[in-house]
Amino acid sequence: MSASTQPQNSATSDNERIIFAPADKIAKVSFEFFPPKTPAMEQKLWSTIEHLRPLAPCFVSVTYGAGGGTQAQTLETVKRIRNKTDLEPAAHLTCVGASRGEIDDVARAYWDAGIRHIVALRGDPPKTDGRYHPHPDGYAYASDLVAGLKRVANFKVSVAAYPEVHPQADSAAADLDNLKRKLDAGAHQAITQFFFNPDDYLRFLDRARAAGISQPIIPGILPITNFERTVEFAKMCGAKVPDWLAALFNDLNDEPVARGFVAAATAVEQCRYLQTRGVEEFHFYTLNRYELTAAICRMLRTPGLDRVTEAKKNTQDEARL
Repeated sequence: MSASTQPQNSATSDNERIIFAPADKIAKVSFEFFPPKTPAMEQKLWSTIEHLRPLAPCFVSVTYGAGGGTQAQTLETVKRIRNKTDLEPAAHLTCVGASRGEIDDVARAYWDAGIRHIVALRGDPPKTDGRYHPHPDGYAYASDLVAGLKRVANFKVSVAAYPEVHPQADSAAADLDNLKRKLDAGAHQAITQFFFNPDDYLRFLDRARAAGISQPIIPGILPITNFERTVEFAKMCGAKVPDWLAALFNDLNDEPVARGFVAAATAVEQCRYLQTRGVEEFHFYTLNRYELTAAICRMLRTPGLDRVTEAKKNTQDEARL
């Protein structure tokens, strides 16, 4: 059963924990990367891609940067993924700081490069005043961008969703209406902002289904590599950081091994809790690091992991002959 067709979910107590998922549960996954700005960062990104590639993600997305600031790097990164790997790349595209014609040209460049999947976003406002101002000749909002992309080419389009409400939304109801406009404009699916209480996602999913949204809503998962930085991310996007999570990471700044164990266990538990309630697909915000995401995916069982295990077994069998 997929998250797009699952029945309504009853939220449960925060004290209810699922430690082990049923053995027959196999998770579908996707990964987000950001384009590198230096040769060292580029090497790190491609190391991450090579380590995560065997897990057979449904797609991998590459961010666009504030105001389209990494436009050229995003295009080059998704082109290299398309041409040098067997992965399915998805390019982010935003409304910020560009006219409709300029954005359409970027979309055509993606299409000409063989990119068929775009993550369409309004984009973050400039840091100068912190308020979003649509370009006078641009796409005002993500729903307008989705409609424009569908006129350019037959892209598969993903959009953003906010289980804990977008920080600039007037209300939860208005935020959900905005999600529905994006999907009604032609988007195929939504990917959520990260969250740490899985019941927040389940309640949001129930409200979306009640509002007539039938498309998949993929939960976004952020493995915690740096707790203080995660808290800063959460403040910017309106995600809550529960007290119990802060307690788990307390005094672990100088304990990287223990911190890694806690981070992996927390994310695995979150995903398994959702698996038992019918969720089959997860989108990981990797921050261009593979270690935690790879460990979590191994615990969840991804389609690629079974193939990797079988390939290693075959290699060992051949070595014995």
